[in-house]
Amino acid sequence: MGIPLLLPIACGRARKAPKRESPPRFGAATGQMLVQLRFATGLSSGEYVRREYWREATLDRCPHHLMGGCGVRGHGTYERKHPRGVLVPRWYCRAANSTISLLPDFLCARLPGTLDEAEGAVAAAEEAASVEAAADAIRPDGELPGAIRWLRRRIRGIRAALTSLLGLLGDLPAGVQPTVTSFREAIGVSPVLVRVREIAALHLRSLPPPLGFGPRPSRRSSGLHCVQHEAGPDPPSPIG
Repeated sequence: MGIPLLLPIACGRARKAPKRESPPRFGAATGQMLVQLRFATGLSSGEYVRREYWREATLDRCPHHLMGGCGVRGHGTYERKHPRGVLVPRWYCRAANSTISLLPDFLCARLPGTLDEAEGAVAAAEEAASVEAAADAIRPDGELPGAIRWLRRRIRGIRAALTSLLGLLGDLPAGVQPTVTSFREAIGVSPVLVRVREIAALHLRSLPPPLGFGPRPSRRSSGLHCVQHEAGPDPPSPIG
């Protein structure tokens, strides 16, 4: 099934710039649902953009109506702000009032950037004296509280996903911990999260972002104390 693309619209002698579609807002305010599925590309973000690989995306069946008959159809693309030029193909099922997007396997779910970038940040936090020190080193140009929140969102989601996978994946070696470093050693690749997303493809709907497509983890279960060493308190107030 082809992917409709946004084209410039002629208006007199001038041409308007292509309209950038934003991901629709979903939830109680609209009564709509957003479903994300993994788009297995095997490409880096640069290769994906260069080859305009969103044109190759197809939706074999509607996730709401596996037997078909719902009339799901292409619904254009939306552009991610980072990495630049990445378009995400999507479809719309009128019967379910749901948009379905195919997220390229290198992208974070519900967070900007790529999985490799998020993984690198979490790995740095695992090796740093504290989350604060890691955030300061990774994002030195912004305010520290904001950098800590940015980093903790990634730590919380990735740690929760890896913790769930310890119980879901039966062929992991004994002693694997829910850390990026431990999963790299166990699976034998680095970066590892894109490979983990592939291995855990059947479970992505229940795993939290940025790795999976499920709900965000609660803050109480983040397990941040396992990532940072005891090197003094972080700034006051519950950040992250």
